[in-house]
Amino acid sequence: MKENKMVKNIIISLILILSSMPVLAQELGNKINQNEFPSGDKVLPTSASSSEFVISGSIEKNIDMTLDNCIRLALGNNPQINAAFQDILASDARIKQVWSNYFPTFTWQTGYTRMRQLQLSDAFGETLEFDYYLLGQISLQQMLYDFGVTQNQATIRKLDYEGFKKTFEATVNDIIFQTKDAYYQLLFAYENKRVAQETVDKYQLFYNQAKAFYQSGMNPKVDVTISETNLSNAKLKLIQADNAVNLAIAQLNNVMGVPYIEKYEVTERLKYKPLEISFEQAIDIARDSRPELKLAELKVEEAHQTVKLAKKSYFPTISAEGQYQRGGRHWNSNYGFNYGAYLTFPSINGMLIRNEIKEAKYLYDKELANAKNTQNSIYLEIQNAYLKLQEKRNQLPVAILQVKQAKENYELSYGRYRVGEASPTELKDAENSYEQAQLTYYTSLYEYNSARAQLEKAVGKNLTNNTELIELKK
Repeated sequence: MKENKMVKNIIISLILILSSMPVLAQELGNKINQNEFPSGDKVLPTSASSSEFVISGSIEKNIDMTLDNCIRLALGNNPQINAAFQDILASDARIKQVWSNYFPTFTWQTGYTRMRQLQLSDAFGETLEFDYYLLGQISLQQMLYDFGVTQNQATIRKLDYEGFKKTFEATVNDIIFQTKDAYYQLLFAYENKRVAQETVDKYQLFYNQAKAFYQSGMNPKVDVTISETNLSNAKLKLIQADNAVNLAIAQLNNVMGVPYIEKYEVTERLKYKPLEISFEQAIDIARDSRPELKLAELKVEEAHQTVKLAKKSYFPTISAEGQYQRGGRHWNSNYGFNYGAYLTFPSINGMLIRNEIKEAKYLYDKELANAKNTQNSIYLEIQNAYLKLQEKRNQLPVAILQVKQAKENYELSYGRYRVGEASPTELKDAENSYEQAQLTYYTSLYEYNSARAQLEKAVGKNLTNNTELIELKK
């Protein structure tokens, strides 16, 4: 209690000392618009709720989440998208900075100087020392023409701006893919949990059946022990499956940029969405939609403009300048002015400029090679995604057939067990085969949807098909 009281007294003393100090925030240059530039604590999440989804009349405020809602949340909240958008705004400001070369420059100066000129004092044999006052000196300088240097710089900045726009599109494309993949992983986790729950229910039924057989004297105690062990193992798998769902939800929330969102319910299930597209069609779509291809072209053109700019290092600048001064031996004793137009040549180092031009040409060739490499990489990415999609689509009918066969075998084994003709081991093997067949099917279904999302990312566009959705019928 004494320590708490002492700390409280220290805090009160510090507050009193700080309140007596001048308010430094009122000084010129220290005022900040908090609405435009909030402090760090204002941008941290303050609530676990999401104002985007508040269902009227719902006490629990549970959210029915779909893939479209997830993508909408990701596009509005993922920080990578916001960062890429800020790059666009900053690049636009850099364009205006270049064009500022055509705007006039104002300078103003005032001061006092105590002068003793060495040359004149030595020539006349006496000390020439005096005060010089400058009440004000106003200068105005205007660049008239620089033979296209500013134009080239502005063109490079514009290409840079377009490049950031393509980078933004690529970021959005990648976030959409990450959201889809995380969403499909969550659906896959839910399916695994359903299978695990069904397995627990089945083994609970087996245990009850074995216990009843044992109590009636039909089966030995070992059957009860085996059934109880199988039930315990199934419950352990259910716990693991439930935790996998929570991890998948956390991953999806992180991709969407809303880790503190309220609890939500997923209303969809893993489905097979047919997609009829040829490899050539995928390539054609990518040529028009994949932002990285456009970005590579912009970088080549930017390197070309840099070569042109380097060749203009020899060019002069035409400018006009005017100046007015007030001052002299006293603050307001005299005045002066000057104005004129100037043709200013840069300081020329032939070797330096020649090698700068060579460097720009080599970088241009490098961007040509990078553009070709980007094209090849995207072609390979589309090819891998397309072939993987075909593979997973061809696996689905086989996986469905395995589920049907395993289910039939399980039902036969369970019927034999009920009449006392099958052992618990045989029934366990049949149940394990049925469980594994279901997991294999859902794995193939998840991998198919993930491959489809990967293909959509590779071509840079969502691919739709009017074919009805097909779902496994149990």
